[in-house]
Amino acid sequence: MKFFNPTLAFVEENCVRNHAEDIKSLGTKAYIVTGRSSSRKNGSLDDVLSVLHEAGTEYVIFDQVEENPSVETVEVAAELGKQFGADFVIGIGGGSPMDAAKSIAVLMANPEESGECLRSARIGLRPALPLCAVPTTCGTGSEITAVSVLTYHELGTKKSMPYKVFPKLALIDGKYLLKAPMSIIVSTAVDALAHLIESYLNSAADTYNRMISSYGLQLWGEIKECLKLDSLDIEMAEKLMLTSTVAGMAISQTGTSIPHYLSYTITYEHGVSHGRACGMFLSEYVKLYEKHNKVETGKICGWLGFEDTEAFAAYLRELIGTVGITEKECDLYVADLLGNKGKLATFPYEISPEEALKLYTGSLNIAQ
Repeated sequence: MKFFNPTLAFVEENCVRNHAEDIKSLGTKAYIVTGRSSSRKNGSLDDVLSVLHEAGTEYVIFDQVEENPSVETVEVAAELGKQFGADFVIGIGGGSPMDAAKSIAVLMANPEESGECLRSARIGLRPALPLCAVPTTCGTGSEITAVSVLTYHELGTKKSMPYKVFPKLALIDGKYLLKAPMSIIVSTAVDALAHLIESYLNSAADTYNRMISSYGLQLWGEIKECLKLDSLDIEMAEKLMLTSTVAGMAISQTGTSIPHYLSYTITYEHGVSHGRACGMFLSEYVKLYEKHNKVETGKICGWLGFEDTEAFAAYLRELIGTVGITEKECDLYVADLLGNKGKLATFPYEISPEEALKLYTGSLNIAQ
């Protein structure tokens, strides 16, 4: 067994202000990385700026991180951060700003490197600048993981940066969810569900990550009905944030599995949000595992509050819908999956070509 998660994390109300000294300890010049508007609307940016002002910490803001951030955006942002001379980074927002912040922290710590080092790993790079993560959505878990997923336009897909960067500090406050659109909350919450399931049903699973995943799945079962509502109360928002962080802790131990891999092309080529794209493959993934081990899939359904995998599949389809692809696309996607031995190895059992095809035909609408 193994367990490694070296991030100092706090999940509580008024988290940023409560831990002003922890932020201050990271450095003297902050580079704030965020999206174009949400951190201003939900108050998270104001909270961070208030703490920095009181501490007399200089800062510069980069607020141009797009959804599914590209390597090119990271390169531009890192150059601005180098010019400012920041010695630590604060990522505020959903998974996109936090993932971008990790990659930016790598480039800023290695000013002689270009974005090419994010495309293929370099040996001997200096550790990333210290990073504080302030999540404002409830799914990616990026505040507690070492992973940074970027868009590589030359490859036509998304993939993880080739370096591991754990935030030094994670400040997690449910109040930031209260001004988020329910569409964002649903998508990111389903991403957290994917993390929990893919970690539990994983070749690398052991006692520790399954202990974490089982707790997270029980939490998710308690919040699943609120995802059909028009708004959240603070109690449910805090539980959503906790669930997301717990899910991040789980995948920190195992990594993700096949649903995440399948989602990247659907997001890139069909514009489906990351969480929804992951969720579309979850029920078929669980059914595939069920063919080999009904005990574990039964536990998952029980923790989530579903009678069986069919009830789970019906809930997900109602919640997030589906997307259509052509038969030709389906054939290409299946061939790509079958050719990726590393990703297939994250599933504990051998997957036949017919089973790989069912992951798509059972999840998406295939046009004849």
